[in-house]
Amino acid sequence: MDTLRAQTETLRVNTVLMREKVKVFQLVVRYAELIVISAVRDRRLVEHELLARGRDHERWREKHLHGEMEKIRTDQLFQSSFSQSKSKSGRSAAVAGVAGIGKTTMVQKIVYDWATGKIFQQFQFVFSFKFRDLNSINCRTNLGELILDQYPYFGNFLRDVWKNPQGLLFIFDGLDEFKHRIYFADSWRDTEPKHQCPDPECWCAVSDIVYSLIQGKLLPGCSVLVTTRPTALHLLEKADIRVWAEILGFAGEQWKEYFMKHFEDQTVAAAVFKHVKENEILYAMSYNPSYCWILALALGPFFTQRDRDPQRIPKTITQLYSYYIYSILKNHSREIENLRDVLLRVGQIAFRGVSDKKTVFTDGDLNNYNLQPSQFLSGFLMELLGREDSAQSVVYTFPHLTIQEFVAAVAQFLTLHPEDILRFLTEVHNRTDGRFEVFLRFVAGLSSPMTARGLEEFLGPFPHEPTCRVIDWVKEEVKRQSENTTSEAGKRRLLNTFHYLFESQNRELAQTALGSVEELSFSGMTLIPVDCAVLSHVVRLCDTIKRLDLSYCHILCEGIQRLGPWLHKFQVLSLGRNDLGDSGVKLVSEALKNPECKIQTLNLNHVELTDSGAEDLASALSTNRSLMELDLGWNPLTDQSVPALRRLILTHPSLEQIMLAVNNFSGTGENELESLQESRPGLRVYL
Repeated sequence: MDTLRAQTETLRVNTVLMREKVKVFQLVVRYAELIVISAVRDRRLVEHELLARGRDHERWREKHLHGEMEKIRTDQLFQSSFSQSKSKSGRSAAVAGVAGIGKTTMVQKIVYDWATGKIFQQFQFVFSFKFRDLNSINCRTNLGELILDQYPYFGNFLRDVWKNPQGLLFIFDGLDEFKHRIYFADSWRDTEPKHQCPDPECWCAVSDIVYSLIQGKLLPGCSVLVTTRPTALHLLEKADIRVWAEILGFAGEQWKEYFMKHFEDQTVAAAVFKHVKENEILYAMSYNPSYCWILALALGPFFTQRDRDPQRIPKTITQLYSYYIYSILKNHSREIENLRDVLLRVGQIAFRGVSDKKTVFTDGDLNNYNLQPSQFLSGFLMELLGREDSAQSVVYTFPHLTIQEFVAAVAQFLTLHPEDILRFLTEVHNRTDGRFEVFLRFVAGLSSPMTARGLEEFLGPFPHEPTCRVIDWVKEEVKRQSENTTSEAGKRRLLNTFHYLFESQNRELAQTALGSVEELSFSGMTLIPVDCAVLSHVVRLCDTIKRLDLSYCHILCEGIQRLGPWLHKFQVLSLGRNDLGDSGVKLVSEALKNPECKIQTLNLNHVELTDSGAEDLASALSTNRSLMELDLGWNPLTDQSVPALRRLILTHPSLEQIMLAVNNFSGTGENELESLQESRPGLRVYL
């Protein structure tokens, strides 16, 4: 236990924005708790889910955590109460999570907590392995040799260890990184002698050892924990797994805790946290620990400089990554003679990876692009495999897929011939599998002079002609997609082009691209708060859009909060069939009170408006002079709202039609509302 405690009590953190390669911290000081649930939601999750979740992810977590998916602590991973397996013999658990969500750090914390006597005291021994380390073993071996290779101090005591399998826990981290296929639906592993592993001294392939441990054929009664990305979960579908779990990452308090632990200066920590929380685009990244790490590294300097310029603080993902890469270049500029040349080669290997859906690269890949491992290169390509005391082969990966996509975008932006840019962008944009979606957002973002300015210090000027070609392409794509919104796919494509406009931060581009658009309809398409933030940016810049239809979009109060400051600009506003509640309607009421309000038709049917909310709405309309038609149908209004509705109808001079189709009025209430029509000639009241 003392040896394991010493091995796991420190956390090595890559500090690519500083000259030192890694910094070492006490694990208990830097570790922030992760949310883990006792189920796996969707075994087809992709890496880009974390760009699309944000508050939607947090809302989903709150909704389901106390339902069919319970929160589970790491010390409960082997409790039968969380079992989803019909097997009574299985003692294995699987924990899934997307890249960077904290699987490996969680494993380290489990081992540390066991070694310090905090959890899993039913186990006498815990053996932890990384699949990426096991990749180097290409010959037949046995479980004893695997243990002695990593835990040599066991010496000749292993025979005693085998005597009590119930006291053993084996941890295998990163199934998705294992190069040898373990598919638990392969029945031949149980019938072919060369693949059978009945005892710890039996010589066979590593994959057979892992298979036999999980299936209870080797050391029956022992416990096994496997972690993996969702992309490899299908391999475990037929495995004898008792407990399935998924890491959801940080919730609000956890990621606040992360920032507080990351920065020694708590004032800086609070400022970074506040900036991220108020920026929906950056917030969407923050439930993932690896993104929090990037956010902290990139944003921290902006809140520590005395004479900082608030206008330079990154607001888009392109701006964030531009500064992230700029800092790497600045801190390592003396090591490399031609930074531009090396970065472009890194960008080329990154783009090839995006094109081929490849995130792991070998020494051979680096050689193909004339790249050599270096301290500078480690800021982009981290060593993924290999132990310090081993001579095994090494592979490399970018800290996160989006960093790979950003570097790929920089390389293409700077190297493509101007005449090829339009054809290239159209070609990758037409790919239907989404692999270039975020890449194109970065390309659009790099067309902004402000965003590119820092990188130009080391990479030279971003050429004018390619920049103009990118802007022209974005403009034409927005125009084309705005004419094709009859289907949900068309609406999704249009919204994606709005992300291009947002990343570009180009007011003139947005106004030109949407100069002839008078109506935007995303009806029937789910919009998360990130989408609403991007949409808010677009409508803020464009004065030609007269009608906005967001009915049936599953928008909650948070989405309306992003759009709120600009809702007064529309003549027709449809927000029906959304769970806005009174707080959401109150935000709409603020738009109605705006002296420049142009809203003539407002649809608020099925928005969960209550009697209290009706009072707020009536107060807001007392000063409004534009509204002519109001639909409040199918809201849970009762007779208690009648005084507010009466005041609304009698005092609003321009109102010509009001819909009040509800089931909760009594006969008295209905009669009173009907009689109001007589007081206002020309007003139509529909009950």
